[in-house]
Amino acid sequence: MAATETEEKKSDALIDDENEVPTDGLATARRLWDSAGRERWRLVVAVVSAVFYVAASLAAPAYSAGLVDLLWSNIQAAEAAGETYVVTLDNGGMQILTFLGIWTLAWAFYAIQSLVMASFAERLNLGLRARIAEKVGRLPLSYYDAHQPGDTISRATNDLDKVSEVLQRGLLQIIISALMFVGAVGVMLSYSPVLGGVFLVFAAASLGLTKLVAGKTIRVAARRQEALGVVTRKVEEAYSGRTVIKAFGRDGASVVDVRAAADELAKTSADADFITNAISPAIRLLVRLAQVSCGLIAGAMLLAGQLTVGVFQSFFQFVTTATEPLTQLSMTVNMLQGALAAAERVYALLDAEEVVPDPEGPAALPDPVRGRVVFEHVAFGYAPGKRLMSDVNLVAEPGQKVAVVGATGAGKTTLINLLMRFYEVDGGRIALDGVDTRDLTRADLRRQFGMVLQDAWLFEGTIAENIAYGKPGATREEVEAAARAAHVDFFVRTLPRGYDTVLGNDAENVSQGQRQLLTIARAMLCDPAILILDEATSSVDTRTEQAIVRAMEAIMENRTSFVIAHRLSTVVDADLILVMDHGDIIEQGTHAELLAAGGAYAELYRSQFA
Repeated sequence: MAATETEEKKSDALIDDENEVPTDGLATARRLWDSAGRERWRLVVAVVSAVFYVAASLAAPAYSAGLVDLLWSNIQAAEAAGETYVVTLDNGGMQILTFLGIWTLAWAFYAIQSLVMASFAERLNLGLRARIAEKVGRLPLSYYDAHQPGDTISRATNDLDKVSEVLQRGLLQIIISALMFVGAVGVMLSYSPVLGGVFLVFAAASLGLTKLVAGKTIRVAARRQEALGVVTRKVEEAYSGRTVIKAFGRDGASVVDVRAAADELAKTSADADFITNAISPAIRLLVRLAQVSCGLIAGAMLLAGQLTVGVFQSFFQFVTTATEPLTQLSMTVNMLQGALAAAERVYALLDAEEVVPDPEGPAALPDPVRGRVVFEHVAFGYAPGKRLMSDVNLVAEPGQKVAVVGATGAGKTTLINLLMRFYEVDGGRIALDGVDTRDLTRADLRRQFGMVLQDAWLFEGTIAENIAYGKPGATREEVEAAARAAHVDFFVRTLPRGYDTVLGNDAENVSQGQRQLLTIARAMLCDPAILILDEATSSVDTRTEQAIVRAMEAIMENRTSFVIAHRLSTVVDADLILVMDHGDIIEQGTHAELLAAGGAYAELYRSQFA
């Protein structure tokens, strides 16, 4: 139940989830390691397999140097003797099989690390999703008031998917690329310090270019994500508010607005794509220059007898082996940063403050519950240092109809939020039948209430299922009786499938007033000890409202009820009227008493019936 007074603080508490740079990547990486728990062995196996894969991948071209030299010498010897060289097991064949075996080992270790890493990432993802699923049930209403629904959903889906994808593709790629580069450069230097030094000059230039472009890539990617968010929001607004847009003749302006946001997204996407895709060709150009330079020098060394044919071809295999990681590292590092930023957003959700836990030894309410509600010196504020209620006191006797009136933002809904323990009081106490509500479990407390809100919420299901939402085991007869009491039975029977009619998305196949009547029937079916009606008849016509009021009077008999109302005509018969202003109760009494007092209520009443 959203509080009107919390709208202002929503914008202050929204978390910017478009930043692609982690604030503390190392700490986030440690938390991911801790979250892995019993699945860590999979990561260890994957890393070990990756190391062996690198070792085999480096051993193969190094082994090929001796193999090529052996085959070359055998071919030359055979030609000198006027014979045809035939490969046998004793004459190069075993070496060829060994070479094939090394590459087979490399393939096997690559397959192992890929499979194990995929299972590690998905199991970690599943574990975090399970924690989020448990967490959302422990978050207070204040969290949902301060965060857009899409923000929470995005953390549980998009962010976790990004973490899983990068763990599968990026983490081991960084390890493999780094080890492959270091190993390849080491072998090249052992072959020829001159050739190795020439390659390192070009490698340093490539790394410098990568570092220069990486920062710009992150900034442009962040702008693209922000532009994407703007387009998504504007399209959603244009779709959900299409009726209002058409009513005010703003179709053209809406199209222009969305198109401008789309153009901005296209521009930022073009910039991001250009920078992202331009780095790879630039690095490959440097790589080709390195290969040409090394080729010229190595060719001269080969002719001078300083290099063998086998070492010559092996060196260029290592050039390729060392240059590929350079092009991959630039993209992979950016991906890893984005994944760590996504993981930080996930942990921000998991670290959010939770509701105060239920007492271990909860108190018990008397049986039956009489419904006496007492507020004693209650103080409350939605934000620290911003007190809304300072000293609220009231007593609602069993069976009384208590009306809560006041201007918008006066604190009417906040009063109900505290009664239901959607928020916790900062001071004082609220008691139900003499029991402090904080000594009860939330389930026991809320079981005593039936609520009808101004915003009629219905889920996708049959009408009967929606009415029986608060009492799943209700019989069809009980459902129909509640519907008749709420004056919705006739309408339901006019539908082709009656109570088995399925309500679609947002129950758009029934009117707002009919949705309101269905929620009233749902509250009636629960047969609660206390009723809460928050502008329950705001969406129905006057005639239907009068019928509902009569039905409510019947169900409210011998039950305590709190009625939030703007139309004072619906609460003139209330046993107690509370007039609220800026969070506090400034007047209370019956309709006649408050009119006679000539205060705020009298002024409000005269403004409606002048």
